[in-house]
Amino acid sequence: MHAAPARGRSALAVLCTATLAAAAFLLPAAPALADYPERDVKIIVPFPAGGTTDIAARIVAAELGKTWNKAVVVDNKAGAGGNVGTAEAARAAPDGYTLLMGTVSTHAINQSVYAKLPYDPVKDFVPVTLVIPVPNILELNPAFADKHGIRTVADLIKYLKANPGSVNMASTGNGTSTHLSGELFQNMTGTRMTHVPYKGSSPALTDVMAGSADLIFDNLPSSMGFLKSGKLRPLAVTSAQRSPALPDVPTMAEAGVQGYDASSWFGLLAPAGTPQTVVDKIQRDVAAALKQESVRAQLQAQGATPSGNTPAQFKQFMAQESAKWAEVVKKSGAKVD
Repeated sequence: MHAAPARGRSALAVLCTATLAAAAFLLPAAPALADYPERDVKIIVPFPAGGTTDIAARIVAAELGKTWNKAVVVDNKAGAGGNVGTAEAARAAPDGYTLLMGTVSTHAINQSVYAKLPYDPVKDFVPVTLVIPVPNILELNPAFADKHGIRTVADLIKYLKANPGSVNMASTGNGTSTHLSGELFQNMTGTRMTHVPYKGSSPALTDVMAGSADLIFDNLPSSMGFLKSGKLRPLAVTSAQRSPALPDVPTMAEAGVQGYDASSWFGLLAPAGTPQTVVDKIQRDVAAALKQESVRAQLQAQGATPSGNTPAQFKQFMAQESAKWAEVVKKSGAKVD
């Protein structure tokens, strides 16, 4: 009479064991995420070495490497205004082991100036954190400035109006913030320069200092050392407020171009589909690194302001920036085929 219940209990036990075994088979993914990173991580920089994107990535990579006890490698993949490296990052496996140091160009400007992009800045990426916002700075070759008596923005505007198209304006590439900063300046001042795009800040600055180009609206961090050594002549910062790193340099608005504001920024993104637990861990560790006094001092000396905001905040910020720069592009008429 009792055999049937015994068999029932045995069957139930077998069923429970099988269920637990199946569940256990599905569980390894969770510990794997908890243990991230288990191997080296790569940060793609879509511009050449030496520029602000590269500087920001290397500072972050060094700190994450210490925190994670893994190599965090910076991989420079320059070309097409940041599109080449950004597209490569978009195609990477969404596992947290390939990240992108995105910029205002790759994720707020390029979709407005390029007829077609090899990636979707919204659908192909998940935001991790804003690393640094920075002003651009209008700076001239000193010999060119001295030859034509250009000491202020007003002097430059006067010279440009008297010599339309004669001044070569270097940029870090078509569609970058350094390009659009110059386009906005021309649009707001009724002047005209000849745009000369380069594949990044380093070659552009080299030619400005050599006199092959006359001026540039460069990101402040990549120019800071040359400004301090006198190899470049600053006229104004492009942000709404003065930079604490160059307190004596006026804003463009203070220099007479009212309403001008065209700053840059740099932040980490991951390929779409990267687990949120991994994204959140990276954000927390980057934010912690950016709070370190040594790191803050290093960035602030370059004219950058450490951020480290949340993925949600970074997403909202990028949406606002995309709308802002779309309007700038519309006013300037800048397009890249």
